[in-house]
Amino acid sequence: MALPPHATLFERIWRRFYLVFCAAVFVFLIAPIIVILPLSFNAEPYFTFTREMLSLDPAGFSLRWYDRLLTYGMTAPEVARDTAWWLDAWANSQWLHAAKNSFLIGIASTLVATILGTLAALGLSRPEMPFRRAVMALLISPMIVPMIISATGLFFFYSKAGLAHTYIGIVLAHAMLGIPFVIITVTATLVGFDRSLIHAAASLGATPVETFRKVILPLILPGVISGALFAFVTSFDEVVVVLFIASYDQQTIPLQMWNGIREQISPAILAAATILIIFSMALLTTLELLRRRTERLRGLAPD
Repeated sequence: MALPPHATLFERIWRRFYLVFCAAVFVFLIAPIIVILPLSFNAEPYFTFTREMLSLDPAGFSLRWYDRLLTYGMTAPEVARDTAWWLDAWANSQWLHAAKNSFLIGIASTLVATILGTLAALGLSRPEMPFRRAVMALLISPMIVPMIISATGLFFFYSKAGLAHTYIGIVLAHAMLGIPFVIITVTATLVGFDRSLIHAAASLGATPVETFRKVILPLILPGVISGALFAFVTSFDEVVVVLFIASYDQQTIPLQMWNGIREQISPAILAAATILIIFSMALLTTLELLRRRTERLRGLAPD
């Protein structure tokens, strides 16, 4: 927004400083992400821009590190890429195995977190519920407690319960981390919810289940989906808890990247990071579209 004509000299200087400061913060936050993208296409096994890349020479760019994501761990990566080659990649590629684990654990933990978080948000939104603030603080505590402390506690608890080094244990742990995001987003959606609709549905003979399925859920669905996406991203990007309670066969993409950095630094990690960045941008775009839809449903924004 432009300054009014009667703005003082100090206000004009402050505005210029404010714009420069915002641009500097933006560059500071975004530059590391932007640098990763071209480096993932480096033809050489370096984490720096080569002379060919700086001169935009096609010889300096390659898809070898994306191909490395498929071939790393295969029994016969050099043979012709027929059906047997793809079956070998699907069964033995370590990066594909980590991706399968990430999606499996992420989807399962998202379902658990969405169901439990939505039910908790519905209960916390009722004014007659006792100790609402204390219960809310307890449920969102996984967002506040340092991850290393949560991971340590989960490791000792799951070791006693026999859930350590199991998929069920990882799913439950990631669901615990995702529930606060679902509670917060669904609770924010319920702020503008008209509770007279519930009484109207009950007066017309609808059961509580029918009221939730046909009245409440359609109105809070954007918030539920937003919370589910946040829970999925939290599970997909989490590495500390997996590092404590996962076995070797249960590695996820972040843990595979961590192990790759420790054992052998390879630009294949940059290729995996680029894919994750694109995936995260797609999820953030979906969240923004859902936010706008929620505002339209609540009458806060024009169509």
